[in-house]
Amino acid sequence: MNLAAATNENLANASNVLIYSSMAVYTLAFFAHIAEWVFGSRSKVGRTAAALSAPAASAGAGASAAGKAQAGGTAVLERPKVVTRAATGTRDVPDGPGAAGGTFKGDLWGRIAVSLTVVAFLVEASGVATRALSVERAPWANMYEFSITFSTVAVGSYLVLLALKKNVRWIGLPLVTTVLLDLGIAVTTLYTDSDQLVPALHSYWLWIHVSTAILCGAVFYLGAVGTILYLFRDSYENKIASGGTPGKFASSVMERLPSAASLDKFSYRINAAVFPLWTFTIIAGAIWAGDAWGRYWGWDPKEVWSFITWVAYAAYLHARATAGWKGRKAAYLALVAFACWLFNYYGVNIFVSGLHSYAGV
Repeated sequence: MNLAAATNENLANASNVLIYSSMAVYTLAFFAHIAEWVFGSRSKVGRTAAALSAPAASAGAGASAAGKAQAGGTAVLERPKVVTRAATGTRDVPDGPGAAGGTFKGDLWGRIAVSLTVVAFLVEASGVATRALSVERAPWANMYEFSITFSTVAVGSYLVLLALKKNVRWIGLPLVTTVLLDLGIAVTTLYTDSDQLVPALHSYWLWIHVSTAILCGAVFYLGAVGTILYLFRDSYENKIASGGTPGKFASSVMERLPSAASLDKFSYRINAAVFPLWTFTIIAGAIWAGDAWGRYWGWDPKEVWSFITWVAYAAYLHARATAGWKGRKAAYLALVAFACWLFNYYGVNIFVSGLHSYAGV
């Protein structure tokens, strides 16, 4: 074995160690996020409702109102209305802080969880970079490399939103959970030894086309998380609005989330922002296909499902913009679109044969 081959093998082994190390740190972040949700505060809706329903709070409010009346003011003796229904277009609906906020212990665990997530992200990103050095190419030529890069980009996108002061810490727990699942599948089922590219992939379009596909998938994933949580939160708010009493566990979880309207808005903005990039991804793939195979479009299964995914997201955005679809109907359509993206990645690569069947699963 020559020196270059030995160096590449050592780099590949180092990459594997870094990926496993990132999984260990992500596991610590997972438990820290659990602690954040356990010790964190409820949303303003939950705290306000609890305060108004407490006898002491009622007595205190009555005493305060009486004092104002004696001072010559006009006192309102009725309890103030607690808004729990996040109606579309309502901007003054009390919103949740995410899992933490309002309690020192919850916020402390939240900061620990985010810090551990940052460390895990840096370790995983180092593993992806080391994998690239070991093969001297872009580190996303097979499903294993795509998976570890995908989870890295997903976590990176979440951390960018946090750095921009967006209220998205509520994504932390589901994100870290799914990243652990993704990495677990990658290292146990999808793992492929470092190897050189098949001839069709020897192109600078590998850096352009596949990198944008990974970025789009990571951001679509964040939108899907927001959509799923929106459906649960919307059901919770509907039950309260109709006079029902949610279970204790459901209340504990749902009151730690932003309002349904905020979750719905987040998902829509995320999907709308990345959709043009997904359009570019398909165009870039067609140009690459023209260079590699002599035709821009050949209805290969990967091409077909990429187009189906594009149509599904286009239908979702069109329904929101022109047909007035908001809320649950639009959310279901968004989840169908993301399911198409998932099948395009896992289903087509594993179960369907085509020109893209070189992933080495």
